Amino acid sequence: MKTLIEIHALQNFAPSNLNRDDSGAPKDAFFGGTRRARISSQCLKRAVRGYFEQKKDEGFFKSDDLAVRTKRLYQAIADLLKGKRDGSEVLAKAEIALSYVKLKAAEGGKTQYLLFLGQKEIAALAEAINKYWDQIIPVKEETGENGRKKGNKKKEAAGGAPKEVQEQIGAIFNGGKAVDVALFGRMLADMPEKNQNAACQVAHAISTHSVEREFDFYTAVDDLKPEDSSGADMMGTVEFNSACFYRYAVLDWGKLVENLQDDKELAARGLRAFLEGFVVAEPTGKQNTFAAHNPPEFVAVSVRRNTAPRNLANAFETALFARKGESITGKSAEKLIEKAKALRTVYGGEEKTFILNLTNAKSDDLGTTLPALKELLDKACSAAQE
Repeated sequence: MKTLIEIHALQNFAPSNLNRDDSGAPKDAFFGGTRRARISSQCLKRAVRGYFEQKKDEGFFKSDDLAVRTKRLYQAIADLLKGKRDGSEVLAKAEIALSYVKLKAAEGGKTQYLLFLGQKEIAALAEAINKYWDQIIPVKEETGENGRKKGNKKKEAAGGAPKEVQEQIGAIFNGGKAVDVALFGRMLADMPEKNQNAACQVAHAISTHSVEREFDFYTAVDDLKPEDSSGADMMGTVEFNSACFYRYAVLDWGKLVENLQDDKELAARGLRAFLEGFVVAEPTGKQNTFAAHNPPEFVAVSVRRNTAPRNLANAFETALFARKGESITGKSAEKLIEKAKALRTVYGGEEKTFILNLTNAKSDDLGTTLPALKELLDKACSAAQE
């Protein structure tokens, strides 16, 4: 029986520019016929991964429980073999060894694209290169009559590799029991068989109401300017908005355990850290300018079985409007609760819902309202593992 853990949050940010587009403006989207503020799922996942690093510093995760996204894999391997092998030789050996599994180097000693690899995978690559050092040799490139190189270099490298070495290196790419790879998945373009399907899906956050872009005109003055001169020495504009966002994610408990190679203890820690990070981690865009540190005021976590995921964004298909004296967050919570109850009545399924509610919206008939985040996490994680 599939177990889904869904989290819904309403978060009202003060004026901010948390997630910018290519022009520097806050990202947005049209939904229900009106322009809404938007924070991309990639931005939200990046914030959660940053929170995982904080949890590592606290001792909740070990270093090898997590992954890195990098083009600097060769250097990372060289760093691990420092003191055992010459650094420049390691870089060369790493390029050759990874070419055996069709990962080719680009200019500057980097891989051709960002790789999302567990720390355990990187450590295992370093160990394999050190172990098979003498067997990792360049492939001889044949040339044609006109002097040009012939053949596909990637295929030749793989074909010319000692079979044992190629198999050992290929077997390393198994996700490395990294929590963030297990949660968010990865794609290796040249090794599609080593892709990992994500256990978690994160929606783009959208505002529950329409928004208009605003502009902050700023000036700066040279502190060392002579007293007899006037005027600004720098000026410009920064775009921003203020919005109450609906945020949603769904996690497949069974898939998380599978991705973590049936390590249920690590999966339980990953689940808890993800739910906690989803609530408390914030995007960092322009925060030095706006300091919009506004935690969610309504959070609902549902543990559901025998049913499909339910993103509740359609609660806000008609953009909300708060009259004078009304709370946009409170009104959003009312609409969210109304939509959740309506879908539950129609589609059914086994469900346990746990709620944090700092608004005036009545939520008791939706689930169990709890007084603190810790208690919500305790209840939700326990229910997921029943």
